[in-house]
Amino acid sequence: MDRLRIDKWLWSARFYKTRSLAAEEIGKGRVSVNGQEAKPAREVKVGDTVAMRRDAVTRTVVVRGLSGMRGPAPVAQQLYEETPESLQAREQAAQQRRLAREPALSIEHGRPTKRGRRELDEVRRGGWGDRWSASIDDDE
Repeated sequence: MDRLRIDKWLWSARFYKTRSLAAEEIGKGRVSVNGQEAKPAREVKVGDTVAMRRDAVTRTVVVRGLSGMRGPAPVAQQLYEETPESLQAREQAAQQRRLAREPALSIEHGRPTKRGRRELDEVRRGGWGDRWSASIDDDE
């Protein structure tokens, strides 16, 4: 075997869980081979460079082997070699994620606490209804 479809290779190298997921990502333009946008039927050979964009990080690997079967992870890792630039970019992205603020801390108005819920229910039931009623008083 000297050539293999890119979607099948990405699946067998364990970058994607299913071949259809690999084809979907390729269709969205997130995978390129040798600097050119790929289609699912594009064939790769040993020595090709494959770039995959996931989240904000682009992972670049060099094809070292071809396999039409999905095997265990240690075997799949022998099918490719990640470039040093890609490793460095992934490490920087991981470092930024570790140092970034927790997104949940920026939420000011979230779900009310039990105490806040009781206060809201009290206001809705009668706290404002008696004072701002549009009904006519009978004491005139």
